Amino acid sequence: MTRIEYYDDPNAPEPNSMVVAASAVVTDDQGRILLQRRRDNALWALPGGGMDLTDSLPGCAVREVKEETGLDVEITGLVGMYTDPRHIIAYTDGEVRRQFNVCFTARVIGGALTISDESTELRFVSPEGVDHLPMHHTQRLRIRHYLENRDSPHLG
Repeated sequence: MTRIEYYDDPNAPEPNSMVVAASAVVTDDQGRILLQRRRDNALWALPGGGMDLTDSLPGCAVREVKEETGLDVEITGLVGMYTDPRHIIAYTDGEVRRQFNVCFTARVIGGALTISDESTELRFVSPEGVDHLPMHHTQRLRIRHYLENRDSPHLG
């Protein structure tokens, strides 16, 4: 299944679902950020995904990081909430979603870096290196907010 992300595009399809999701800025001891190259659109992104009915939001982020990267993480903070109605994600199965994403910070506490069926590559990237990777601007925005070391989380 492939996905197309739209942002502020008058030609974007109308959403037919709202998905609550969590993502995480996972960093290593050198301050590099864990990114995955998504299989469904070939763009780089933070690990994350939709919340299950049995999840808490922090638990969703921990589970998604484990599923997508093989790493066990501990949540350490909150980057922000991202609910922009101009961001639409369309899948080839007919789902067209708006996403309510809560982005956390996390640190690695175990596991081994392992590519999942959702990604083609995993990499810890220096903050400077993020600018050179193909990435949807909504992912770049979360990373920028993290790197700004804000006193309070982004609410938007």
